[in-house]
Amino acid sequence: MFCDKQNRTKGDDGMTDMTETPGEANGLLRRLPLIAILTVALIGAFTLRDFLSFEALAENREALIGFRDANMVLTVAAFILIYVVIVAFSLPGATIATLTGGFLFATFPGALFNIIAATIGATMIFMAARWGLGERLAARMDSSDGAVKRIKTAIDDNQWEALFLIRLVPAVPFFVANLVPALVGVPVFRFVVSTFLGIIPGAVVYTSVGAGLGEVFARGETPDLGIIFEPHILLPILGLAALAALPIAIKALRGKKGV
Repeated sequence: MFCDKQNRTKGDDGMTDMTETPGEANGLLRRLPLIAILTVALIGAFTLRDFLSFEALAENREALIGFRDANMVLTVAAFILIYVVIVAFSLPGATIATLTGGFLFATFPGALFNIIAATIGATMIFMAARWGLGERLAARMDSSDGAVKRIKTAIDDNQWEALFLIRLVPAVPFFVANLVPALVGVPVFRFVVSTFLGIIPGAVVYTSVGAGLGEVFARGETPDLGIIFEPHILLPILGLAALAALPIAIKALRGKKGV
């Protein structure tokens, strides 16, 4: 039996068989979606910047409006699909897509279309990262000791609050907010719900800017994308972020008192 086992692990020339194990092949297969997303994102960053820009929207606005008026349902479906692809592959132009949603469909239902598409795209990249890396990384963090274990426990105890917080704070890049939850083992349901609800304030603001693009185009100007940092917009959003962070602060204070 021992000889048979040796024969199975060596080739005809007596050298050890270096073929890939099933576990290694499965690990590579699990990473393929994430690798594909990162590859397309890198290519898109250099090739699509001029196509997904405010200038491109301005130049094609009449054609877009004409197509929308003649094919409303098809326009909605195509818009959501394109937006999903932009977000899922982290392509440049997500802000332009949001503005386009407002330009074509007004603040409502444009904001709803934007939120649905962004949530679907975010969930796709979240699932790719979770399947490729997140499940194993989260399991390792759970089984570890010391500071890593404490960090993972703190994240698990405040998942809802942390998820809403990273969505509401404008300084957190959307791509980062999609990847980090996948790497720490956040459940899919929590990610989807917190993404859908958490991006509503920002989506409504930018969609409303897009809804007014007709007048901006008529004046030959560019939209003020910094509007989200205006006090009357930023302060309410930061207030929501503070509410999301409040339970985390309360738990931290209770933990210190209990020590």
